[in-house]
Amino acid sequence: MKPRNIVGSGTPTPTGTGTGTEDERSGLGSARRIGLALALGGLLVVLDTTVTIVAIPRIVAEFQTTLPTAQWITTGYLLAIVAVIPTAGWAANRFGARRVYLLALTVFTLASLGSVFSWDIGSLIAFRIIQGLGGGLLNPVGQAIGLRTVSRQRRGRMMALLGLPVVIGPVLGPPLSGWLIDAASWRWIFAINIPIGIAAIILCRAVVPRQQTEPTARLDLPGLILLPTGAVLLVLAGTMVGQDGTLTPTIGATLLAATALLVGFVRRALSTRHPLLDLRLLRYRPLAAGSGVLFCFGAAYFGGMSILPIVVQGVRGDSALTAGLLVIPQAIATGLTLQIATRAVDRISPRQIVLIGVTLGLLGSVLLLLAVTTDMSYPMLAGAAVVVGIGAGATLQPAMTFATRDLEGTQTPNGTTLLALLQQLASALGVAVVGAALTVNANNNVVALHDGGLEAMLNLSNSVRDRTEGALAKAVGTTYDLVATFMLIALCVAVLALRESRSATTTPTSSAANGSSPRAKPSDPA
Repeated sequence: MKPRNIVGSGTPTPTGTGTGTEDERSGLGSARRIGLALALGGLLVVLDTTVTIVAIPRIVAEFQTTLPTAQWITTGYLLAIVAVIPTAGWAANRFGARRVYLLALTVFTLASLGSVFSWDIGSLIAFRIIQGLGGGLLNPVGQAIGLRTVSRQRRGRMMALLGLPVVIGPVLGPPLSGWLIDAASWRWIFAINIPIGIAAIILCRAVVPRQQTEPTARLDLPGLILLPTGAVLLVLAGTMVGQDGTLTPTIGATLLAATALLVGFVRRALSTRHPLLDLRLLRYRPLAAGSGVLFCFGAAYFGGMSILPIVVQGVRGDSALTAGLLVIPQAIATGLTLQIATRAVDRISPRQIVLIGVTLGLLGSVLLLLAVTTDMSYPMLAGAAVVVGIGAGATLQPAMTFATRDLEGTQTPNGTTLLALLQQLASALGVAVVGAALTVNANNNVVALHDGGLEAMLNLSNSVRDRTEGALAKAVGTTYDLVATFMLIALCVAVLALRESRSATTTPTSSAANGSSPRAKPSDPA
């Protein structure tokens, strides 16, 4: 039986037949407006991720708090996102994706207003957690809305629109936040969210169609306890490892608890008819293959991105502004390639695009490994980073499009929720593992740090930094070994998982959503 394709009750899904009729052009125009409205909401999350790191020193000074406490502004936000993502698929099916998306936008915007008027570090952290609860729903629910709006032949173009925040956010975020902090106050980095959020709410109310709901969709309460708690503990343990560089008993206990909870959820999800997150969808080869590539490549890419600022500030002793400017070429390369590659998925085999992307990511990581020396130049570093950025643009959104293009009906929000959770976990764990490796390498290679890790490296005097520049470059540069290894694993996964076969053109039936074993069927070309 073919799964039901749940679309907006007032807006028909474009057929994508390529006939050039007026109805089709009208449908494509409507889909484009929906994609741009959803991209505006997604921009909020990307901007908020990129701007807060720059503001932490000013927040520490104003609230007279410590750096570890202030870092919970970022950590709390991240943990809230991880906690709420698993509920996105159920909420979208139960209450309607449009309603959930608008609620998430409203929560995020109001929490931004609260952050502007926060009176101490505790209130700011609390509002950031609320922001995360709203922001965590925006990407998976927004992608589900976008994918339901168009036919499978045009999902690449829709994902390209939804990827616009990746183009704008990393380029606009660092310089904008630096200017706002210097010209006014750190509070303005949250104030800019308010007009963007209001505009996104108005546009989404105007163009996003109402969608059918599943009033009988049950909430898996045991799953709601097991999965979000396990995911949060896993990210928390990874964050602590990244900060300390060691595996303490507390971290070990946290990892064990996270593992037990996640294993418990897997057992629960495979045995109940209505799991919080339907892992049976992974029996569908494209979704499983895309998930594997996204997780491995995401860990390498986001982990590697955290090294370049350390090279600029820790090894060379230059400013945070210089570090921010150096990542702009990579961000532009990622965004532009993403737009080209994701649109090309509608015409070219996704396997070819993703394999090229992962290969370029590996090549760029090796170039960065070779470039970090005592006589390194910023143009050389930027050039190597651009190669990584091109690889990321040809991998992340195209792999997600490949994974989700044949999902239908209630499978769509479940699939986008699964991918969003895996991406978030990959990012957090990649940054944590790379951070731990940086700390260990720095302490082992630079005696002047006195086991102080990255914080001591960033606070070295110029005279000490000049004497130890070779050791610093070796400590940071060799960490790219780990990133290159992650990229190589991602390439192996891509080669093995994205093999062309007839089974890659099948979709899971609706029985997967009901708890029975799915039977593959040829996908509907329409």
